[in-house]
Amino acid sequence: MPSCTGQDGVGQRAALEPTGGLGDDVAMRTLIICLVVFVTACASPSPVPAPATPLPTEVAAVRTLDIQGHRGARGLRPENTLPSFETALDLGVTTLELDLHLSSDGVPVVWHDPFITSDKCRLAPGAHGPDPESLSSKDPRLAIANLSVAQLANYHCDRNPDPSRFPDQKATPTAIAGANYQIVDLATVLDFVHRYARNESKSQAQREAARRVRFNVETKRVLDHPEYIADGFDGAVAGKFEVATLQTLRNAGVLERTTLQSFDHRSLRVAHALDPEVDLVCLTVGLPPLEGYGIWKDAGAVAWSPNHTVMTPEHIKAAHDAGLKVIPWTVNEPDEIKTVLDLGVDGIISDRPDLVLAHSR
Repeated sequence: MPSCTGQDGVGQRAALEPTGGLGDDVAMRTLIICLVVFVTACASPSPVPAPATPLPTEVAAVRTLDIQGHRGARGLRPENTLPSFETALDLGVTTLELDLHLSSDGVPVVWHDPFITSDKCRLAPGAHGPDPESLSSKDPRLAIANLSVAQLANYHCDRNPDPSRFPDQKATPTAIAGANYQIVDLATVLDFVHRYARNESKSQAQREAARRVRFNVETKRVLDHPEYIADGFDGAVAGKFEVATLQTLRNAGVLERTTLQSFDHRSLRVAHALDPEVDLVCLTVGLPPLEGYGIWKDAGAVAWSPNHTVMTPEHIKAAHDAGLKVIPWTVNEPDEIKTVLDLGVDGIISDRPDLVLAHSR
């Protein structure tokens, strides 16, 4: 999720530059273009022992605050993996936030980066394929768009790319997912949540929360890098990516519990044209014009998801006045969590949902 191409918390500038980096001028240009687009839209495996560090077995009572586990619970488990989503469910998040790319065989897969990199992933023992240990980080052979679902399963993404930033991230087995740190497709994640909700190793409160949990799904299109998705998207008509994503969500019966978010608002516009019932979330790096919130609302958005370091009380009020929820990204530190909550936001996207939950109780 969050990242106008990349994302995150510490060092926001670097975090917003996924693979090559968008400068301030390009980032603002992207934001302006996205807003113009919306103006147009308005016009038209087996169980294993539980982790060494026990996780809560009871889930807090339902709150109005939407606590979203960023890429599962990235601060506690390697991102966008089944153990990470299991950890977030164990904690009792209200929403699982995750990222999507499109595999070479046209399947939405859950991963943030456009390439497989050695700081996060490795070839499984005995597996064959492009090796991130010996290839450059942007080698086309390591692009998600150039690998099939079967090929992506050859990679184990159990590495911590920044131990100083995520000191509590552990790649230990979880009760249901075990040590399955593979890159998986969206359907597998949705099925995993369904299985979690029926698994007797979880408490009744955890199972019930999993049956209610929402999904905040980010399409990882990047305006200046169409090759990251590589489905021939023209910006006007839904590409294979949006079609396959919505179909997967429908097949799993969770579309009504899902919001679709993106920094590339063209993706939101065409998805909404495919299915006007899908709820949209506008991700931004900078601040849009104050009048932009009403335009987004009219075009099908239900929420604005800003970089928490730049949002202001004036913009939060404007979004609320337009009927949008405000759910900033990515808020991890206790003092930041308190500051953001005091501003009256409707939810928080966090790598450490455990800290947000503790603060909100």
